[in-house]
Amino acid sequence: MACSPTRNPFSHTESPAVGVSIEHLSKKFGSMQVLKDISFSVDPGEIFVLMGPSGSGKSVLLKHIVGLEQPTAGRVLVDGRDASLEDTREHVHMALVFQAGALFNSLSVYDNLALYPREHQVADEAGIREKVMRALQILSLENAAQKSPSELSGGMKKRVAIARALVMEPQLMLYDEPTSELDPVMSATISEIIATLKDEYHVTTIVVSHDRELALGIADRVGILMGGELVSLGTPAELKTPKDPRVAEFLYPKIDLKNPRFKKLET
Repeated sequence: MACSPTRNPFSHTESPAVGVSIEHLSKKFGSMQVLKDISFSVDPGEIFVLMGPSGSGKSVLLKHIVGLEQPTAGRVLVDGRDASLEDTREHVHMALVFQAGALFNSLSVYDNLALYPREHQVADEAGIREKVMRALQILSLENAAQKSPSELSGGMKKRVAIARALVMEPQLMLYDEPTSELDPVMSATISEIIATLKDEYHVTTIVVSHDRELALGIADRVGILMGGELVSLGTPAELKTPKDPRVAEFLYPKIDLKNPRFKKLET
């Protein structure tokens, strides 16, 4: 849902969130059809969660949004611009939080966050320090600034990865499985962080996740991919009583010891 722009906490300038439009997107790798004629839009300032079984095309779709993949057919627009063009990434500040964090163990937490602004010369060292420390404070990580990523817990690594994305002053934040390999309490904490950042700093947020609690707890809308097709699109309230039996089975699977699923799996 759209809302008015707010002040960016790092540059102190207006940084309005941007909209994303997926228009009849299809993707083939050789003879394999990975995405099939997908269309939906994400409003500026919205939290959109994309769910689906493993291999359904979620991560491939995410790569199209950040311009890492070229469509076989259709297009992806970010703020009305073709996502596959380099000019779009220069015009729109996008930040991707990788599933494993993608932190450099050879650098301290501080230097991991400072790497992007240093390479792009967005400020002098004093300005970079202000941005980095502000991001660490937002995620309650000030005491971890001089630690190596190898010294951090899984939850702290996720928070550092999010803090590093914030330093890029994003208008669009994308998360790839942000709660994977976390315990339930830390998963809830990461979900709270994602929702808080959206509300306080007005970023458009797209999350790829298997986490039902995250999707139903913080999303404005949820899309479900199966076999490369968008089979469901709606609000969390609508997904609590899904009409499509495939969606119901995915979101609310029941354990049946008399007829176990693994007996039906393909080899």
